[in-house]
Amino acid sequence: MSPPLKAFVLAAGMGTRMRPLTDEMPKCLLPIGNKPLLQIWLENLERHGIDEVIINTHWCAAKVEEFIQKKRFNLRVITFHEPELLGSGGTIWANREWVEDGSPFFILYGDNLTDVNLTNLLRFHLDHGHPFTLGVFKAENPSHCGIAEVQEDGLVTGFVEKPKQPRSDLAAAGVYLADRRIFEAFPVQGNNADGFARLIDLGFHVIPNLVIKMKAYLIKEFLMDIGTPESYRKAQTLWKEGGHE
Repeated sequence: MSPPLKAFVLAAGMGTRMRPLTDEMPKCLLPIGNKPLLQIWLENLERHGIDEVIINTHWCAAKVEEFIQKKRFNLRVITFHEPELLGSGGTIWANREWVEDGSPFFILYGDNLTDVNLTNLLRFHLDHGHPFTLGVFKAENPSHCGIAEVQEDGLVTGFVEKPKQPRSDLAAAGVYLADRRIFEAFPVQGNNADGFARLIDLGFHVIPNLVIKMKAYLIKEFLMDIGTPESYRKAQTLWKEGGHE
C-alpha cells in the first residue's frame, strides 16, 4: 500500500492587512462566494486524492476548529495550534516527524485562492526527482514577491525574496511540493522544534538554500493572493467570472 499523501495548509496568519474583516474572523474563513476560503482548499485537496492535511492555527483558532468539526471532508484534518507564530518554515519543521515516511508532501499557503491542479503538480515533482518543486506565476510587481531565476529545463538557479532589482518575473506562488530532504536546507541546529531564535520563513530562510536542488512549475490555473481588502474583493469577482461557485 502506498503511503498517504499529505499536505500542510498554512493558515495561521493574523490577517492584519485585511482588517477590519479579520478583527473577529481568521482570514482562512473569509467567504469566497458561498464558501470559506479554507473549504475551497480542502475540497481541492479531496479532489486530488490527498489523504491527510495539517492546518496550523493561531488567530481565532477556535473558529477554525469549529468549522472543521462541523464540516465533513473525505480526508483526515489535523490542526496544529501555535500560541506564538512559528513562521511558514517553523510550522513545517515542528511537524517534520509527520512526514518522515519519505513520501512527497504539499506545502500550501492558505491565503491564496486557486484551483491549481495538484495531480499535475505531483506528477511533475515525481518526474524530476529533486527535493523541492517551487510553484511559480508571472508577477506584475516582482519586487513584492519571492523571485526565481529559472533555466529552460525548469531548474531554479537563483531565488531572492522581495528583491530590489528582480532578475525575472517568476514569483513563488505559495504552492509547493517537497520531500524530507528539504529539512537539510533549514537554518536550524539540533532537534529542538521549539528552540528558534527567530521565525523561520520559507521564502527568506529555506528556499534560497534549495537553489539547484529544485525545479519550478508554472501555475497556469487561477491563482490570487487575498492579502488586502482590495485584492479580496477583486478575487471574489474574478473567481465568480471564472465559473466557480
